[in-house]
Amino acid sequence: MEFIKPRPTGKGPEEWFNGDVWFDVIHAGQEPSRIRANMVRFAPGARTAWHHHAVGQTLHVVAGIALIGTRDGAIFEAHPGETVTCPPGEEHWHGSTEDRFMQHLALWDGTAPDDDRIETTWLEHVTDEQYRGPRTRSN
Repeated sequence: MEFIKPRPTGKGPEEWFNGDVWFDVIHAGQEPSRIRANMVRFAPGARTAWHHHAVGQTLHVVAGIALIGTRDGAIFEAHPGETVTCPPGEEHWHGSTEDRFMQHLALWDGTAPDDDRIETTWLEHVTDEQYRGPRTRSN
């Protein structure tokens, strides 16, 4: 058994986020495990840039309302206790509503050392128009 010493909370870089985002790395797996786990906190109106993951991503909402957007213009709301999966290669973004903080646990797999795919590919920022589009409540 191993107890992992916590890392300091990190500020999300402007290249990857609009607004204030803070994250705590819970686990960054080493071979053979490649699981990644971050607790991420979004200030009101904050969101990621468009991105995708080589092996997909899972988001578990802890507090607030998460908005998850896809390239077809859909924006889904996820509430505390709900879990959303984004398949490998799906371009998406996620963030908080304009009036509340949001916190989620982000889980994803890293790529193997001999895999030439990039673990997370960051793209352009989400525009205000894209962020403010109509929302759909998950079923």
